Amino acid sequence: MRHLGWEQADVIFFTGDAYIDHPSMGAAVIGRVLEAHGYRVAIVPQPNWRDDLRDFKKLGRPRLFFAVSAGAMDSMVNHYTAARRRRSDDAYTPDGRAGARPDYPTIVYAEALKRLWGDVPVVVGGIEASLRRLAHYDYWQDSLRPSILMDSPADMLVYGMGEKPMVEIAGRIADGEHIDSIVNVAQTVVRRPLNEIPNGDCDDTVLASYEQCLRDKRAQAANFKAIEVESNLWHGHTLWQATGDVAIKVNRTNPPMTTAEIDASFDLPYTRLPHPRYNGKRIPAYEMIRHSVCLHRGCFGGCAFCTISAHQGKFIASRSKTSIMREVQQVTAMDDFKGYISDLGGPSANMYALGGKDPNICQRCARPSCLHPKPCPNLNTDHSALLDIYHAVDALPAVKKSFIGSGVRYDLSMFITGNKHIDEVNRRYNEELIRFHVSGRLKVAPEHTADNVLNIMRKPPFELFKRFKALFDRVNSKYGLRQQLIPYFISSHPGCSEEDMAELAVIMRELDFHLEQVQDFTPTPMTVSTEAFYTGVHPYTLQPVYCAHTKEEKLAQRRYFFWYDPKYRREITAALRRLHRADLLKRLF
Repeated sequence: MRHLGWEQADVIFFTGDAYIDHPSMGAAVIGRVLEAHGYRVAIVPQPNWRDDLRDFKKLGRPRLFFAVSAGAMDSMVNHYTAARRRRSDDAYTPDGRAGARPDYPTIVYAEALKRLWGDVPVVVGGIEASLRRLAHYDYWQDSLRPSILMDSPADMLVYGMGEKPMVEIAGRIADGEHIDSIVNVAQTVVRRPLNEIPNGDCDDTVLASYEQCLRDKRAQAANFKAIEVESNLWHGHTLWQATGDVAIKVNRTNPPMTTAEIDASFDLPYTRLPHPRYNGKRIPAYEMIRHSVCLHRGCFGGCAFCTISAHQGKFIASRSKTSIMREVQQVTAMDDFKGYISDLGGPSANMYALGGKDPNICQRCARPSCLHPKPCPNLNTDHSALLDIYHAVDALPAVKKSFIGSGVRYDLSMFITGNKHIDEVNRRYNEELIRFHVSGRLKVAPEHTADNVLNIMRKPPFELFKRFKALFDRVNSKYGLRQQLIPYFISSHPGCSEEDMAELAVIMRELDFHLEQVQDFTPTPMTVSTEAFYTGVHPYTLQPVYCAHTKEEKLAQRRYFFWYDPKYRREITAALRRLHRADLLKRLF
């Protein structure tokens, strides 16, 4: 600030992550966007909240407001395993060191700032705030919590992609508006008096109150359906939820970003590097993205356990080829670049430039997934634009190879449309993906083998994975490649029984897989799966759904992943006899 001649910053941003000036990191994006609009932005990464709060004092008072983000992950997912055990590392901290942020930084940082600077507005955002904007089940407290605005003293919450709302908030405060009067910015959440909740004479949606949801889990489940539908609408509506003597108002979503808007965000002058204060230290999350390029935002898969669409939306906002190639050129100019792009991807690797053939249909659509139970007839699945990006990147002299590290939706690339041109392009996409863009191992996510579980997950039938594996093996054989297919699976997902997991183990043995990428289901705020876990019913049908809740039930399911490990054989054998499945026992061992 002294070097720049600043007496005061306009916005001071506190984040739970180390500072990496990269377009994949939320604090960097919002900081650069505000800077591009003429504001002076300072960023304080991972402030110490345990001492006399000197980190919260050192840059003084901002002219406009403080901004707070817990970081690129919900802090509780960052800190704890599915078994609620404390993790020993943090990928977003120098040298992976644990303990650099508190639980719930959205609350803790805002409390520190309000204690020191009570009259300065505090605006919270990021994944943690975004997914906790209304009443939600908190797995780590094992309780239904109100909107995080009821626990945090922040004045306003920004959810989803924050560029547009943050610029509008800054502009309105700069124009002299008081934070308490800024109550209608799209993609913001504010507290209002109870008497402002509408009584049915408008398009707003009034949810069951937090207190109703505490008394009746089915009310919470029904609320979630309305919340998910609204978060995925092109033109959303305002949501209201009474909580105690306060009304939580969730203003409507913005329409998807245009290509020009998303280019403007990605084309800002990021250094793509961690801050120099971290010289000589390794930040694990940065290692994953340092030579990667994100092509788009959004995901229309709508997986029941995933929060991407709740935060980024289901409509794809794709960058222009010019913007992408400009960033690839930046990557190739980095001092440590050895010729390998680690990922040309996004939330899902192969949704770039895809969307509705008729946008007017999309603007009226309330489906949470464009792929489940089967691909929407209005969905354009032509992978031509993505292949064009791959070819252009690989043609650069400095690029030896570009890999696809993001997850591939094979149900999208293998879908037979009946259009000969598109089906041929997508066949070529699958072959080129396997032949040219696999770094030894291709990660895909069938998630389960039982179709009843996959249906709840909003994933395709397992038979489609078998078809993709056969294709993968054929391409490897055709070109003399020795690559691995690495499938991801989840145990203890709502709807999954111990018998389902036993059958999964048998199928994996018969397909010759010794699984590595597996996890126990972790309920995270604002997903269909979490609501089913908490309420015991599916939010869309209100019908009962079995869920493994106890430690013993979860362990009984998880051990089937490791059927090949001798230490589990006795327990699995006893369990299959208890289940009267001697047939599975015979096939497994």
